[in-house]
Amino acid sequence: MSKRDPEIALKQILTHAREAIEICRGRKRADLDSDRLLNLALTRLIEIVGEAANRVPESVQTKHADLPWLQMIGARNRLIHAYDSVDFDILWAIVTNDLPGVVTQIEGILAREFENE
Repeated sequence: MSKRDPEIALKQILTHAREAIEICRGRKRADLDSDRLLNLALTRLIEIVGEAANRVPESVQTKHADLPWLQMIGARNRLIHAYDSVDFDILWAIVTNDLPGVVTQIEGILAREFENE
């Protein structure tokens, strides 16, 4: 099992993106400011999504260029390296606006390309 196994990385993106979406269900943007555990959880989940995206081989990224690979990886880098200046409006937008589409696309890729292996 390689660190560059695309199926593993795609499943990690899917799992952690779904979890981020789920913990925001029934919450509002203001909750991110007042709930430290929510803040930390979403930050960590997006970091993991970005790290897993970085582990998807370039050939797979190129084949599925409609996914925001660079943005996922960039969000991870921003959260890790600029942890003291995270814009929670952007973090909230990523989870509530961007991740649902990513989840749908990753589900499709896994179903089409890895289900019968």
